[in-house]
Amino acid sequence: MNTLQQIRTHRVVAILRGCDPAHILPIVEALYAGGIRLLEITLNSRDALNAIKETAGKFGERLVVGAGTVLTPGEAQSAIDAGAKFVLSPSLDISTIQRTKELGAVSIPGAFTATEILTAWRNGADMVKVFPASVGPHYFRDLRGPLPQIPLMPTGGVNLENIRQFHHAGAAAFGIGSALVSATDELTPSYLQQLTTSAAAYMAAIA
Repeated sequence: MNTLQQIRTHRVVAILRGCDPAHILPIVEALYAGGIRLLEITLNSRDALNAIKETAGKFGERLVVGAGTVLTPGEAQSAIDAGAKFVLSPSLDISTIQRTKELGAVSIPGAFTATEILTAWRNGADMVKVFPASVGPHYFRDLRGPLPQIPLMPTGGVNLENIRQFHHAGAAAFGIGSALVSATDELTPSYLQQLTTSAAAYMAAIA
């Protein structure tokens, strides 16, 4: 499968934002044990590019690693050079979409309105991140009505309580951040086990 097919198949993207670089590999191991196969490391995290490189190198084909909070074409270039297979943004920047596609990676820009979503799609986005999705599944369902041809990924506000509703509303994938991974919790065996359990619960919710 290519990267986009893997995203469409595995669907749950675990977002790591602000994690201690030394904690990332143990966290990813715990998430992987729970069934996570898609990972986003945000560029506004400390030593993010090296974390992408190390994680992609360790997991290889077992895990698809992407870069998040990518705001410029230059950042997209750096992330892809580090090993990111997909590039996510919180906003719509056409030049970043174009550079990502030129480099052979999957582009998932952020958008909120129907106009922004359609603009992203017409400019080459492979999928569009609906951000923030905290307005709820009803808004997402309303967007899907006139735009059924565009794969959408709700992010920001998706949790275990509402992921099934987003699923039934037609989400192609889901970005899960602080509802799954906390950057501040102490890295203990019990916390890592909790991550594995939570990851498995998310995967089961959309099975």
